[in-house]
Amino acid sequence: MIDLHNREVVGHAMAEHMRAEPGALDLAVRGGLTGDGAIIHADRGSQHTCGPFRCTLTGHGIGPPVGRTGSCFGSFFATLKTEIGTTVRESRDDARRDVLACPGYRNHDRLHSTLGYRTPHEARVGRRRGVALVA
Repeated sequence: MIDLHNREVVGHAMAEHMRAEPGALDLAVRGGLTGDGAIIHADRGSQHTCGPFRCTLTGHGIGPPVGRTGSCFGSFFATLKTEIGTTVRESRDDARRDVLACPGYRNHDRLHSTLGYRTPHEARVGRRRGVALVA
């Protein structure tokens, strides 16, 4: 999950199944994602539209998932593929290691033009201090 305000990865999960378990959402909430106007941009897959996931969102005061085919909000996976490559890994553990290493890189090292060439972490800290984003 990415906070579109500061491009920070706020939650991530990787599993061997496609069940509707809110692992990434739970991680994002524990990390500070609040329901204060928060909404989820997600594809229309069953994991994001089922009752239990919606109940979890409602319980945290987060709006229901919105999204459409071809939406720019779905480009995270294209970016991830660019950053870690599309090479087939030796094992699921190797793939998990590479994918889960990406948020640290994205949040603390990767500069974003939409954030005035700051990192997501710098943008979040600046927002808490009342510093405006300037491009």
